[in-house]
Amino acid sequence: MNRKYVIALLAACAVVLNACSKKQEAPPPPPPVTAPAPAPETPAPAAGVSVGTISLGTAVGADKKVTQAGESFGKKDTIYASIDTSGSGTATLKAKWTYKKDGKEALVHEETQTITPTGPATSEFHISKPDGWPAGDYQVDVFVDDKSAGTKTFTVK
Repeated sequence: MNRKYVIALLAACAVVLNACSKKQEAPPPPPPVTAPAPAPETPAPAAGVSVGTISLGTAVGADKKVTQAGESFGKKDTIYASIDTSGSGTATLKAKWTYKKDGKEALVHEETQTITPTGPATSEFHISKPDGWPAGDYQVDVFVDDKSAGTKTFTVK
């Protein structure tokens, strides 16, 4: 019987030792996988309208381009400014026509157009004076959103 006691005692000791022993903790879960932060996006170029060519003449076609170019005009001519633009978006295009004499400027006419091109486009402005222009030097200044975009000078003879 001693043997039964010894086996029972050993079994009891094993149970007690097992109960008292520190349980092995499960390994910590791996850190969550996170996607790398996206690289900052390169901003798209600002949409905008810019002036390319300013042409003057006495006539324009259906495409608003000058068909009879010139830099010198007669007193009774209608004077056209054809403005080629590139880019896209909404912009305010302005033409400011002035007469220059003896170092002074006089406003002849100023006009604005709101344009919304989606690529290359042409706009047209013109001035006329049925009783005739005074002879002298003139210029047209073109602005996009109130920023100077070009100037063309011309004379009336």
